Amino acid sequence: FELLPSHIVRQYNNHFYHSIAKRLVSFFLLNHPRIITSYMLKTKKKVLSILVDNTSGVLSRISGLFSRRGYNIDSLTVGETENAEYSRMTVVVRGDDHILDQIEKQLAKLEDVRCVKELKSGHSVCRELVLITVGVEASNRPEIIAIADTFRGKIVDVGVDTMMIELTGNQTKLNAFIKLLDGYEIKELVRTGIAGLSRGAEVMLDDFD
Repeated sequence: FELLPSHIVRQYNNHFYHSIAKRLVSFFLLNHPRIITSYMLKTKKKVLSILVDNTSGVLSRISGLFSRRGYNIDSLTVGETENAEYSRMTVVVRGDDHILDQIEKQLAKLEDVRCVKELKSGHSVCRELVLITVGVEASNRPEIIAIADTFRGKIVDVGVDTMMIELTGNQTKLNAFIKLLDGYEIKELVRTGIAGLSRGAEVMLDDFD
């Protein structure tokens, strides 16, 4: 179902239509594999850094743009910048070239938005934080600690039969770490989403000013 374009997906919000849509996807996979493969190859991921006014309701207005137009968001983080008048959003979006171009243009039109910039691989630093609570017996704790140490993670809480691990890194690192915990009971997991900045001395506030 995730293979369908977002403008089709949003037409199938309730359970009944969702079931029908899943059957349609199965039909297309069986009868038109080239169409699905072509769509998947065109879909890309882009990380956008958005400088916005630090005002009430700005997050709602920007997320509303994505909701109204059916754009897909992988993650969204927001926080105050070095200047208290502005906040910085880091948004990870997916789509084909046309959709990604439209997202940037539509964001730039919003009154609260001061600057939109793509954080390109190799020219920026992007990080994400994950907290994981793992169910573990005392005899297995050294194994969990060894895995965490390998990835430079931290044990931030220990219970009678649980351990909480904190890990920061890029998405590839976090996904690999979580994969190694498949043999253990993950009781809870939360990811912050990506936050990032461009490398070097370039500053978005300077571009805006």
